[in-house]
Amino acid sequence: MAEITKRADDYNRWYQDVIREAELADNSPVRGCMVIRPNGYAIWENIQRTLDAKFKELGHVNAYFPLLIPKSFLAKEAEHVEGFAKECAIVTHHRLMQVERDGKADLIPDPASKLDEEYVIRPTSETVIWDMYRKWIQSYRDLPILINQWANVMRWELRTRMFLRTTEFLWQEGHTAHATEAEGRAETLQMLEVYRWFAEEVLAMPVIAGVKTPSERFAGAVETYSIEAMMQDNKALQAATSHDLGQNFARAFDVKFQDQAGKVDLVWATSWGMSTRIIGALLMTHSDDDGLVLPPRIAGTKVVIVPIWKNDDEKSAVCAAAQKLAAELRPRIGPVHVDDRDNLRPGWKYSEWERKGVPLRLEIGPRDLAAATAMLKSRHDGAKRTAAFVDIADGVQAELDRIQRDLFDRAAARLVANTHRLDTWAEFTDLYANRGGGFAHCPWCGDAACEAQVQEETKVTIRNIPLDGDETPGACVRCGKPSRGRVLFAQAY
Repeated sequence: MAEITKRADDYNRWYQDVIREAELADNSPVRGCMVIRPNGYAIWENIQRTLDAKFKELGHVNAYFPLLIPKSFLAKEAEHVEGFAKECAIVTHHRLMQVERDGKADLIPDPASKLDEEYVIRPTSETVIWDMYRKWIQSYRDLPILINQWANVMRWELRTRMFLRTTEFLWQEGHTAHATEAEGRAETLQMLEVYRWFAEEVLAMPVIAGVKTPSERFAGAVETYSIEAMMQDNKALQAATSHDLGQNFARAFDVKFQDQAGKVDLVWATSWGMSTRIIGALLMTHSDDDGLVLPPRIAGTKVVIVPIWKNDDEKSAVCAAAQKLAAELRPRIGPVHVDDRDNLRPGWKYSEWERKGVPLRLEIGPRDLAAATAMLKSRHDGAKRTAAFVDIADGVQAELDRIQRDLFDRAAARLVANTHRLDTWAEFTDLYANRGGGFAHCPWCGDAACEAQVQEETKVTIRNIPLDGDETPGACVRCGKPSRGRVLFAQAY
């Protein structure tokens, strides 16, 4: 095991070290892409499983759309193409040919295989989905359409960081079609609330829900809503977004329907998504200088049982007891792992599982077996207590519930402690230059030029306008013009 850099010494290096030591992901041969290792993918599977169940509970269904999108589709919605043009990867040929260069074999695109129309590798799926919706929607009876897709996307990034910003990443993207503007807006806000619930109740990550400024809207949206989380370095991370697309994509792709009165109108649309970026947010919200820390509700392995022995007779007895306990716990708790490797010392195993973020460890030695008890140790705070075999499932569940609550309470306390209500530019610049940053609720005039000036001078952006924010009129923190209320400022990933 390699050393993990301390957060206080180099936060960015600490982040990379935790990913490496927890075996979450590794760099791939393709620049800017990552290989998600089993420990990391187990977290993503739990994210999928939990969100997918919630989506279906609300009436959504899953489908799959092509990875390749005709380039002409992006051009149909002006704001959309402007927003994504610089990030698109293009497929221009469908065959390679072998040539010799400097005495070595090489492969180049075969000129005879040039495509009549080039394809964009999916940066997002609005265009190809709305081309299909045009075929599927004729009447109000065809609405609403509530489709979600689990897929990969590609956005060509110049600066990459595993999970937070990679050229290829995994996500879910919901795309819905509705008969009225009100239904579309209700869907947008409903899915925003789903993401807030998931972040806070499952990931133990407190978030601020709000609407983006016009400058920060998704390309082609009428309104974009986000949830913003605070990381341990006081920076914000956009954890998920939900977009009210109005009739923009229906207009671009001529998606119309006939209502009950016989009137023909354009369909109203939404889209919403969360990506593997959330795993980076999860890491930076809870982990410590010893490695990964995970809330029990999202951990791939909830409990690890480490049997302890000195000889073969002890090994046989404690390992059998460990396997019996694991079998008893799994139906109630979920994934439980028994580490009965005989080529490693217990201390090495403890360190390995702590680095991997398993929320709870059970230790069973000969004395524990004789007393019909196990020692429980919680990853996040090191707390130890003894639990009797007879009610082990109750004891383990209670401890996992405590860990989940503690992690949320810790993150919420940090959010409160590092959130500030500021009214002057001097206070604002001092916070981000000298006092470690954080979230700042400040009055803003609503002028995009003022917003851009703040970002240029301080690298601080408006994360969103909180839905439950302060709408008291005041004077803009930057320019002094009248403000319509306070917005959430922060430096961000």
